Amino acid sequence: MSRPRLFERLAAGERVVHVSAAAGSGKTFLLRSWIAAEGLDERVAWVSVGRGDRDSQAFWLSVLDSLRGTRVGSERVRELTAAPDLDGATVVRRLLEDLGSLDERVWLVIDDLHDLEVDEALHQVGLLVGSAPPELRFVLLTRRDLRLGLHRLRMEGELTEIRSEDLRFSVSESRGLLEAAGVQLSEDALESLVGTTEGWAAGLRLAALSLASDPDPERLAASFSGRERAVAEYLLAEVLERQPEEVTRLMLRTSILERVTGPLADRLTGASGSERILWALEDAGAFVVSLDAERSWFRYHHLFSDLLALELRRTAPDELPGLHTTAAEWLAEHGHPVHAIRHAQAAENWRLATRLFADNWRSMFFDGRSATRSELLSRFPAGMLAADPELAALAAADRRVAGSLPEAEGYLALAERMSASVPEGRRARFQALLVIVPLGLARARNDPDAVAEAAQRLLALADSPHTIEAGVGEEGLRATALVELGAAELWSGRLEAAEHRLEQGLGEARRIGQPWLELRALSHLAILGSVRSVSIGEQRGREAIELARTHGWEETARAAATAYVALANVTLWRGQLAEAEGWLDRAQRVLRRSAEPTTEIVVYAVRAMLEFARVRHEEAMTAQRAVESIQRGFAAPHIVARTSEALKLEMLVRMGETELVQRALDDMDEDVRATGAMRVVEATLRVAEEDPAGAAEALSPIFAAPIDDPRWEIQALVLKASAEDALGDTGASSRALERALDLAEPDGMLLPFLLHPTSGLLQRHSRLRTTHASLISEIQNLLAGRAPAPRPKNAAPLQEPLSETELRVLRYLPTNLRGPEIASELFLSQNTIKAHLRNVYAKLGVHSRADAVKRARELGLLAPSSRKR
Repeated sequence: MSRPRLFERLAAGERVVHVSAAAGSGKTFLLRSWIAAEGLDERVAWVSVGRGDRDSQAFWLSVLDSLRGTRVGSERVRELTAAPDLDGATVVRRLLEDLGSLDERVWLVIDDLHDLEVDEALHQVGLLVGSAPPELRFVLLTRRDLRLGLHRLRMEGELTEIRSEDLRFSVSESRGLLEAAGVQLSEDALESLVGTTEGWAAGLRLAALSLASDPDPERLAASFSGRERAVAEYLLAEVLERQPEEVTRLMLRTSILERVTGPLADRLTGASGSERILWALEDAGAFVVSLDAERSWFRYHHLFSDLLALELRRTAPDELPGLHTTAAEWLAEHGHPVHAIRHAQAAENWRLATRLFADNWRSMFFDGRSATRSELLSRFPAGMLAADPELAALAAADRRVAGSLPEAEGYLALAERMSASVPEGRRARFQALLVIVPLGLARARNDPDAVAEAAQRLLALADSPHTIEAGVGEEGLRATALVELGAAELWSGRLEAAEHRLEQGLGEARRIGQPWLELRALSHLAILGSVRSVSIGEQRGREAIELARTHGWEETARAAATAYVALANVTLWRGQLAEAEGWLDRAQRVLRRSAEPTTEIVVYAVRAMLEFARVRHEEAMTAQRAVESIQRGFAAPHIVARTSEALKLEMLVRMGETELVQRALDDMDEDVRATGAMRVVEATLRVAEEDPAGAAEALSPIFAAPIDDPRWEIQALVLKASAEDALGDTGASSRALERALDLAEPDGMLLPFLLHPTSGLLQRHSRLRTTHASLISEIQNLLAGRAPAPRPKNAAPLQEPLSETELRVLRYLPTNLRGPEIASELFLSQNTIKAHLRNVYAKLGVHSRADAVKRARELGLLAPSSRKR
């Protein structure tokens, strides 16, 4: 009905309207009436919070979906995909980006916001309200004031408040409401009714329902007395007595539901036509509200629902378990597993609840409902987790994700001991769970042999006819096994095998359309790439982050943290220390939400090297101790363990603890001491002891065989250059330094020159006819404390490759040599050099020598190794 005085306040309202009043005050009724009267349906996003809602992800996704349903939002608001740990911070940030330039007003109505029982989600609502653009308007419907920071909006004049006293119906408004229901009362009877109900909307609406069918409405209106709830209970009895039996039966039997739809009501009542009844009840204003534009789903007003449920418990308590079980079965059949499990639990039908939970556990994880999954698990009786094999296995999975590995292992042992009691029809699914959980535990323990064993079992299950017949999802099992196996091989240092498995897993994940597994594969490939080639690591890392951003996972997914630490490693080796720290901070923010020790150890290892490069040895040692602490919980050495130990020894050398480092080297196994990392440590120690001959001797085996990791070779060459210079062999020193620059140039790896400063050597070398003048300049700037310029991203490739001779000419451009001098160096005529330069400029799409150098650096063409490109 029309309420002009309130409609005017809503239309003239400030950026935020807060409607705060008790249950039954007509908050929802008012807003829906105003939206209809103003024709705002296409510009209003409506979100209803469920009672006791603790699923903040579901809330934020509903906010997003509702805004996308508006005329303006459909064009601007990007989709986000449900995923583990997706939180409101990501949604808020994305919404502020997408709606930042709104030029048309849009309203976001959040009904029953007080029911959102997650403090963090409420805080994020406050952030969205406080930071939104002017054209995004908010209407917040609550029963009480919440901590949303609205006082600041009140002080700034951006808040319109509507309270209980504003919502109370006047006598004239009450007459309009009753007359719309076909009730005519005298002035005295109307004033008596309004006085008794104090203009309370719920009381008046119940009165309208009751009075419409009473032969003496005057008498009934005059007999009301008591508080709001007492009035409601009295009228409820009157309403139920006067409704047709089919309506009463529907209302009572569906009162167990948070949301009701016609077909579900038909199942619960054993009748047909429930949808028609629900439409009629909403049209009559009988405390029924539709939740979608198609009017297919409804909910009762909370107070009305409570009273109906109370009446059902009073009149038919024995029917409750059966109703809840029926609701659970229908909801499970129609794709609502969480609500189905809750109803099965309410029925104390633990067999059904367990089956539904086990069947939907993995989908809840991949849909990002980890918190909901844990909450559902907590609703089972305390003793059941240890008494039922499926629940024990699910509890093990839950504890593993939470990082409580000993608890997880205990539950897993229980599940395995009870496995024989699992019914035959459920055994294939249970066996898959008994492999997936140990696989996750083995990976968290960094136990590659156990991961390999579990992964092979999972692959065998994926191919098993029993698994396929059970519909467990053999493709998902295969992709999971390959990605987990590849990750374990990566963390244990088996890089060739890791790359093969991860590429296979990536292909499978893409084939079956599972972006979560695709992200895990990509992020681990980014780490692998950053170990072999920082350019490949950057490419894979950015690909992973773009995938995470597409699905809204960049702030929450553990796999995104793995990609962040890969980019931190890339930017660190390029000498971009501030950018590396930013990536590490992002990784740690994500990892605070859930345990991922195999990635967390890399975060600390990279941070230790970052602080070492900054000559902040105490901070570096703190990070190093964290690496060692995590490593102690692993079954096998992590890929960063040896390099971190080498870094620690280098730090001790810089701190003057040379005797301690020597003892550590003496105590090492010969095969460990012979590694490139430890030879670099020994050479660093000899240089510190002013023993250049010893440094050169320690390094010589490194160059006797090919080195897979250029990072150690560059460091070894820089140390060799220093040692040879101290020994007076300037030619050998220059050749070693030139080779180090050759290796560093393609990827711009500046960190080795920062870890082993050779400013004097570089300055002297730059005066020679080196092909790395610009790189040396960057290194000198970095040593002087000036950050290197970020490398351009996604440089467009050449349309036509450079010839061998053109590449040779190009490599001289960063030097100070003029054209005739370059011609002399290459034994070519000046005219030939000019012709080659014209071709180089044309192919690079530039017009000057400086621009040619810049473009060549972007493409990685300046080093000798670039000839192979």
